[in-house]
Amino acid sequence: MSGNPNMPVSQRPPGLKTIPPYWYPYTTMAKERWLGREILEIVSTEFRDRSAEYYRYALESGVTTINGKVAGPHTIVKNGDRIENVVHRHEPPVTSTPVKIILHDIERQFLVIDKPGSIPVHASGRYYRHSLVEILKNEFGYQKTYTINRLDRLTSGLMILPLTADLARSLSAEFINGTVRKEYVARCKGEFPEREIVCEEPLLTVDRQMGLNIVHPEGKPARTIFKRIRYDANSDTSVVQCRPMTGRSHQIRVHLQYLGHPIPNDPVYSEVKIWGKNLGKGGIDVVPSEERSAPTPPAHLQCEKNPETPSDPTEEKAKLLPRETGHDIGMGSPVPLSSEAVGIITRLRNMKDEDEDWSRWRDVVFRAKGALTPKDFPRAPLPPQNRRKRGGPSFQHPSWQNTTSQPEPSGEDPLRTADHVPSANESLDPSESSAQFSAEEVLARLPSMETPVPESTEGDTQSTTTLYCPECYLPLHPDPKPERLYIFLHALRYTTTLGSFETEMPQWAAEGWEWDQSLDAGYLS
Repeated sequence: MSGNPNMPVSQRPPGLKTIPPYWYPYTTMAKERWLGREILEIVSTEFRDRSAEYYRYALESGVTTINGKVAGPHTIVKNGDRIENVVHRHEPPVTSTPVKIILHDIERQFLVIDKPGSIPVHASGRYYRHSLVEILKNEFGYQKTYTINRLDRLTSGLMILPLTADLARSLSAEFINGTVRKEYVARCKGEFPEREIVCEEPLLTVDRQMGLNIVHPEGKPARTIFKRIRYDANSDTSVVQCRPMTGRSHQIRVHLQYLGHPIPNDPVYSEVKIWGKNLGKGGIDVVPSEERSAPTPPAHLQCEKNPETPSDPTEEKAKLLPRETGHDIGMGSPVPLSSEAVGIITRLRNMKDEDEDWSRWRDVVFRAKGALTPKDFPRAPLPPQNRRKRGGPSFQHPSWQNTTSQPEPSGEDPLRTADHVPSANESLDPSESSAQFSAEEVLARLPSMETPVPESTEGDTQSTTTLYCPECYLPLHPDPKPERLYIFLHALRYTTTLGSFETEMPQWAAEGWEWDQSLDAGYLS
């Protein structure tokens, strides 16, 4: 589904670009790691935006189908299955700094752009319309771009985007063969050595959800050449030139961390709460361990009914999901994890929960509602018939027909929708009502699910409140500060057979540049 170039876009506060939530139909074929597993286990393990209890509720609402048939929580995913899911997207804000078109070569059919930090290249997780591909389509009119070289969401800088498949194949081969010269600039902690430093530590992705990479002997070969540009004593940081000779995920960020000079505002690789005072310098222990622990909410959100434990009235003793026991950590790792790695992933996830106002631990309002009813969304175009031999016809739940969205009037509290107690015919299965709270029970619990209001700081008028989406009952996240939407890493220059292209130096690379270091790290999405 493509977005509307005339869609309403608001700016709040200055520096943030936001869009209203919307219903979106998502289709995918079963991945190998999903085969033979229950759909509830898959979604609760792969996604962490909502509580495990909510994912059971959503499946029981009928918003997910497999091969055209409604999938219940215990449906087993098989090879060749086509999974269709309807979600209410709440896209995180991105920077209001626009994507810059440096060059549009009409004759040779390619673009050169400068991507701001905070914008992902492709739709992923909670991002769709705020992805680079969709922005180029909806705001610039480029209906088809080929993203052969990708930048991390938090990284800014240069990208070369072919507009034809033939050019994409030839340029992609240059990147694969290592003939493209890539130059980045970064600001890192401490006084980086003046001499040229070459880091050749192998890298391995050990957690898919968090996108965490570490130096590991079983990892893929990686090589980065670093050269200091300057050292700024005022901030005790160095601006360095980085030349990645390979293209591993988070390569520059992890190699700088390994060398003891992480990027100061990197929320993953430069956070003392996650890595300890050493900040991962020299790598971490890699001796395998089976140690795991169940996730626990913060003290102020403790309650007798844990939203991370999905209830099932049809089972005397529900089977514990990997997410409930902590054994989902390491499920996506190609090697057994060490106790230190498990601790790092656990703390990283906890910090993400904290930055999102512990929303999944406050995920209770939906229990007083009827089944989810997606509204106002066009069906995604079906693939050509020769690509749909497996999976059967597409399906649309009868309750979704001819629905009209009724947005909450401006200024009214979304919680007022909890005044409504659903009747039996609003539920897919009246027998499931025993698993639901009444509206009164939910409203009684809400005060205990609120997070403490932080001490106010000068110039900060925002406060923490408990608000919920009136359509999908999502506990709403606080907006991030614009300064936390990027890191000090920028793709500066690429040299290919098409030519040599570069952007301007980023503002943070200027000599003597200073920033509010209290904002460093700590923001994840």
